Amino acid sequence: MAEKITKREDDYSKWYNDIIKIAELAEHSDVRGCMVIKPYGFAIWEKIKDQLDKMFKETGHQNAYFPLFVPKSLFEAEEKNAEGFAKECAVVTHYRLKTDPNEKGKLMVDPDARLEEELVVRPTSEAIIWNTYKKWIQSYRDLPILINQWANVVRWEMRTRLFLRTAEFLWQEGHTAHATKAEAIEETEKMVQVYADFAEQFMAMPVIQGLKSESERFAGAEETYCIEAMMQDGKALQAGTSHFLGQNFAKAFEVKFSDKEGKLDYVWATSWGVSTRLMGALIMTHSDDLGLVLPPALAPIHVAIVPIFKGDEQLEMIKNKLNPYIEEMRNAGLSVQFDDDDNRRPGWKFAEYEAKGVPVRLAIGPRDLENGQIEVARRDTQEKFTVALDEVVKTVNNLMKEIQDNLYERALKFRESNIEKVDSYEDFKSKIENGGFFLAHWDGSAETEEKIKQDTKATIRCIPLEGEKEEGKCMVTGKPSAQRVIFAKAY
Repeated sequence: MAEKITKREDDYSKWYNDIIKIAELAEHSDVRGCMVIKPYGFAIWEKIKDQLDKMFKETGHQNAYFPLFVPKSLFEAEEKNAEGFAKECAVVTHYRLKTDPNEKGKLMVDPDARLEEELVVRPTSEAIIWNTYKKWIQSYRDLPILINQWANVVRWEMRTRLFLRTAEFLWQEGHTAHATKAEAIEETEKMVQVYADFAEQFMAMPVIQGLKSESERFAGAEETYCIEAMMQDGKALQAGTSHFLGQNFAKAFEVKFSDKEGKLDYVWATSWGVSTRLMGALIMTHSDDLGLVLPPALAPIHVAIVPIFKGDEQLEMIKNKLNPYIEEMRNAGLSVQFDDDDNRRPGWKFAEYEAKGVPVRLAIGPRDLENGQIEVARRDTQEKFTVALDEVVKTVNNLMKEIQDNLYERALKFRESNIEKVDSYEDFKSKIENGGFFLAHWDGSAETEEKIKQDTKATIRCIPLEGEKEEGKCMVTGKPSAQRVIFAKAY
């Protein structure tokens, strides 16, 4: 490939953007702050989406779809939620354009076509969904409602980065309704576990499950559970959230149900979501200076085969020999691409598949054919070796698991080597500059949390659910602390 990727150590941000460009994942749109997800990038997103969708359905959820537009009065109904998203809202005020009488060929907003009520372009769907649930729920027999929606949302970001933060992005949002507080909390915890399982088993990305501090919670939630991952620059990335909403939205929209004794009560709610931000997490967890590195579980192409040939006769010989093996691999569930494009040299193709993170590349020429062998290259370690053709299917199948496991272990080792306990605030301020996760005591106050953020730009990523719960003293104020929390700089 003609273009080179900036080294991570030279400019991490440019390295990230270079990979997105060279691997043909996405590009900036002419619409400010928005992106075009290109076919290869969308193929990865589809893999993410399909697997998560399967996991949601296995836990009893169904898909539905709700309007993109939320009447402003509905959006305002839950005060905390409205205040939390107000600054990011795009708002539709008119429904028609007309020809500008002062400038030929131009259009203008028709001042006579103002909407009676302004419409918020959904930044999240709690308001429109809970207004709908009011019609669906009358009795305990109508509960639980376990709904998921795959959709786009708009949050008017001023500073954008492809996949990580864009004005419009794709996501899923689960919205569930329950008869009891205990059921809603169980749902909230179940879904953060689903996210953690997906991240670790399919993305090969180790995550820490925890609770958000009050100031970091989702607007309108009583508790926010999250999974946090460490990127290769030591920064944290929030990879998924699950919110226990209590009865806040039920009260805002008057969603009541009659229990078994005939008593009326408000419904208990949850919401949970992940987005195309997972694409950014995937890139920054595994990729290297040669390009994208993909775990086989999410790779659109598992195996790329590059035949090395001169003329149609040699190509036909290679094809005929490999076809049974290709069919066997495909029958085993692998996506195989046989690249017989004679407009590109083999070296260009090698670099192309390397940049796109294809887990395994095979190369074979006439001499290999004579010797009954094929060259195997694995993307994660850059290791190359030859195997007998009769062993290639078994080798490739084994490599899929080996690569998946290796990527997870490599990322876990990196995270574990970049987590440190700190007790001194001066020590913390010095070390946080180099990135990493820091386990430190905090007195639980929003004031101390804000001071740390102002001093260092680090935030509390989560209050870990697992691990030791040692008591101590806040590194800033010296006041009592029930357990250490994770501080980091974040995306």
